[in-house]
Amino acid sequence: MVVDSTIERHTIAVLVDNEAGVLARVIGLFSGRGYNIESLTVAETDTADAISRITVVTSGTPQIIEQIKAQLNRLVPVHRVVDLTAEGANVERELALVKVAGKGDKRVEALRIADIFRARAIDSTNESFVFEISGATEKLNAFIDLMVPLGLVDVSRTGVVAIARGKSAL
Repeated sequence: MVVDSTIERHTIAVLVDNEAGVLARVIGLFSGRGYNIESLTVAETDTADAISRITVVTSGTPQIIEQIKAQLNRLVPVHRVVDLTAEGANVERELALVKVAGKGDKRVEALRIADIFRARAIDSTNESFVFEISGATEKLNAFIDLMVPLGLVDVSRTGVVAIARGKSAL
């Protein structure tokens, strides 16, 4: 028997009851077994039925990913677990606020790069900008890397949100 030891990145959506302690149980499942969470977002998506959607980005071998999904499915407040990566085409986005301080040419260059990346300056002082940028994680990483030599001060990121393409719902 050949065991696949390739590490894969997966985005998993979990529909849960919106009640106290549910997020702690999901996180506890990951930390208790030594699984890493690369990104985590959670928000109520159905107020009438009090349902929240947790989007988790994690990495592991195919066996570990299957184990994570199986263990998530066994948690009591969980209604559904969908591996968006395995299901096929999906759309993933992330939002970041990026603060850059600089003067002169560095300031002009930061604005030029922001324009190329379609980042918006949402706050400006004589010595700094706060840019808002959204897109794929790789796009945000590239933008942030380019801001480092121009005076990157701080970054705040939302984490990945994702949804399957096509007409069907989660």
